[in-house]
Amino acid sequence: MVKKTNRREERQRRHIRVRRKISGTTECPRLCVFRSNSNIYVQIIDDTKGITLTQASTLDKEVKTKHSNKEAAKEVGTLIAKRALEKNIENVVFDRGGYIYHGVVKEVAEAAREGGLKF
Repeated sequence: MVKKTNRREERQRRHIRVRRKISGTTECPRLCVFRSNSNIYVQIIDDTKGITLTQASTLDKEVKTKHSNKEAAKEVGTLIAKRALEKNIENVVFDRGGYIYHGVVKEVAEAAREGGLKF
């Protein structure tokens, strides 16, 4: 009998595999993306200290689109870039969180690049 694959476990497995190679430092923190069915969350994390430097999501007041779609992803990407540049963070390492670099995750990355982040 063929088992049904658990997509959440598969994503977590991919995320762990990527996190073995990617780590955020003080000079180059990690830009981490998490998407759910209803919202998009983005954090810039310093893994050496174990702290979140800045964050943005569709739950913020500055974001007008309150869904998990491409338009909201663009807004969140530009917002995280703006907040990062305010804290003098230019270079980051992109962590797609085990998701495919497509759709919402791609829009967040491109909007953050257009906002001034380098990765």
